[in-house]
Amino acid sequence: MNLIQEGIDKGFIKFDDEQKYITYIHQNKRRNYGNPEEKVQAESFLKLVLVYGYKPERIEQFASVKIGSDTREADIIVYNNDEHTSAHIVVECKKEDISELEFNQAIAQAFSYAATGTVRARYFWVTSKIKDSYFEIPKKEPKKYLSVPDVPQYGVDKLAKYKYAKGGGEVNGQKLFELEVVGEDELTRRFKQAHNSLWGGGELNPSEAFDELDKLIFCKIWDERKPRKKGEAYDFQIFSESTESKTNKELQNRINALYAEGRKKDPEVFKDDIRLSIEKLRTVVGYLESIHLGNTDLDSKGRAFETFMGSFFRGDFGQYFTPRTIVKFIVDTLPINNNSLVLDTSCGSGGFLLHALDKVRQQATDYYPDFETNPKESNDHFKHWHDFAEKNLYGIEINEQIARTAKMNMIIHDDGHTNVIATDGLLPVEDITDTDGNITQKGIYSRTQNKGFAFNRFDFIITNPPFGSSIKQTEQAYMHQYGYAMKDIDWLNPKSKQTSRDNQSTEILFIEQCHKFLTEGGYLAMVIPDGVLTNSSLQYVRDGIEEKYRIVAIVSMPQTAFQATGAGVKSSVMFLQKHTAETTEKIKNKKIGLQDSIKEDGDYLKQLQQIDKQKKQHIKTLKGFDNTEGLEGKSLTQSKVYKEWKKEVNAEYKEQVDALKETLSDQYLEQKQKTLDDYSIFMAIAEDIGYDGTGKPTNNNELEIIGKELARFIKAIEKGEA
Repeated sequence: MNLIQEGIDKGFIKFDDEQKYITYIHQNKRRNYGNPEEKVQAESFLKLVLVYGYKPERIEQFASVKIGSDTREADIIVYNNDEHTSAHIVVECKKEDISELEFNQAIAQAFSYAATGTVRARYFWVTSKIKDSYFEIPKKEPKKYLSVPDVPQYGVDKLAKYKYAKGGGEVNGQKLFELEVVGEDELTRRFKQAHNSLWGGGELNPSEAFDELDKLIFCKIWDERKPRKKGEAYDFQIFSESTESKTNKELQNRINALYAEGRKKDPEVFKDDIRLSIEKLRTVVGYLESIHLGNTDLDSKGRAFETFMGSFFRGDFGQYFTPRTIVKFIVDTLPINNNSLVLDTSCGSGGFLLHALDKVRQQATDYYPDFETNPKESNDHFKHWHDFAEKNLYGIEINEQIARTAKMNMIIHDDGHTNVIATDGLLPVEDITDTDGNITQKGIYSRTQNKGFAFNRFDFIITNPPFGSSIKQTEQAYMHQYGYAMKDIDWLNPKSKQTSRDNQSTEILFIEQCHKFLTEGGYLAMVIPDGVLTNSSLQYVRDGIEEKYRIVAIVSMPQTAFQATGAGVKSSVMFLQKHTAETTEKIKNKKIGLQDSIKEDGDYLKQLQQIDKQKKQHIKTLKGFDNTEGLEGKSLTQSKVYKEWKKEVNAEYKEQVDALKETLSDQYLEQKQKTLDDYSIFMAIAEDIGYDGTGKPTNNNELEIIGKELARFIKAIEKGEA
């Protein structure tokens, strides 16, 4: 039961029929509940009564406080007696989204109320609901205040040193609290407010602040996972000490110890130390100390982190985020299970991997529906999805900061980060060496020491590679290992030789790299720009896909699909299934044989020779050349009029050659269609995928219907029925 409902049931508060106004019954005061601060005040009042045990008769709300000649209003004053002559606690309530600067101003304000001659309270409490700060005013030094872990509950003379302990408990009569589970919205606000507090003062830029907050969330998770007895204090919280400096230093030591422990067991997540000042560290702990991330609903905390992460990163790092709708469509469509090996070669913040994990976790729940009450099922349920997360999920991300974010994203979702690495997804697995055996470029294994990233291994690759950038031959040693980095021999040009391309776009290289990683029969689902499917200059790419993969499906996305993440390129999702090496070789041989046959049947080389002979004779005899000046020898061949005439002649015969090539090319395409094995391809156009170009929901997601049909089609392929 929440505090508001309990307060209503016990007659401490009531609402009007429209829930616009709240009435505090003991004072008979009616207030506007639409005011954000009023919501915080209502809960604070009820906490004092229902949790801390104070009588409502000893609580005065909206109390007048004299400060010099000014009269101000304190939100709540708790008194030691019924006559309200001896103040005990002053409470200042602020809205949830208050800035850190405003929160500190509220502390100063509350202290001024508590320390005045008319009040003289010993304790004060400043709350925004998502952050609480408690203070004691020493009797011997009334102009100072010390931080304490809580305000005293009714009848307590001596505070406990800490507030949060496993399973709760009691110290000196003061009730201790177990960490609380909060909802998605509140958790999102806590993350955002903590982040804002780190960079708002200019000490850190937003990117650095994000990294530091990630480190502290990491510490928080490790603290929750530590084995401890009932009543034992959590480390990730503010303890009380005799002085502020001791409090902060001791807190810093505990946090650093948690961080060191976590890094020792999980060294790949963070490589550098926590770089926050003691004051900043304390501020973040204040936002997070009371919540239990581990017990918070998986979907809620996952969405909270992603929402916070997205609001921060999308501006500068939009390319690292694939909209949830598209991710869900791809993952739901593919027959991924707990035995599948899954890879994302450009994993960004980990969206595809997380959805794959969630899919397997749901499968575990389907297999073991009583896992929450049956210990045997609970163990089997955990093993089902956790083994998949630990051993079967793999991700590569070139940006180290985003890779860390992906790891943290997955840790918050209860793991699956073990095999997420920060490196170039286009690197080979093994080192590249020169003719003398010297390493010219380290491969994935030597860079990461992760043996799991092997070619011909993965059952599913789900990815959205970076668009629009290209890699030059001179930039990366691995370029010569890619077929798409080479120009194919033109089968209709007898003088054609294989040469290297100056550069190649990353999305095209990833198509080939994914083929290397996939096992035979494995599936690739990739977001690609539509140019890969339509540009005539990229026919060689489509030819390569035809040879290496079965084209399972092409699903066209609307123009607006990626606008909200900063990309306006029209795109599609391409589903491919890797051919066996035997099938690929068979297709290549059929195409080469067909080309040779067409050239032979058409006597192509002889026709080329004949055209060339006619051209040379034409030039030799000066056929059609108007030599009005009677030029001869070099005077003729170096003259402007002769050069222009010769150029026209060459163009005329080139047209003949081009026409012949076009005829044979058309013939080849027609016969290739008949020669290669025929199969069905799933094609669909999605015009509305649940959101518009600004990211706002449209309440109509055509991908849901398309995905169900495509899933059935893939199932038919697996059964050999399509």
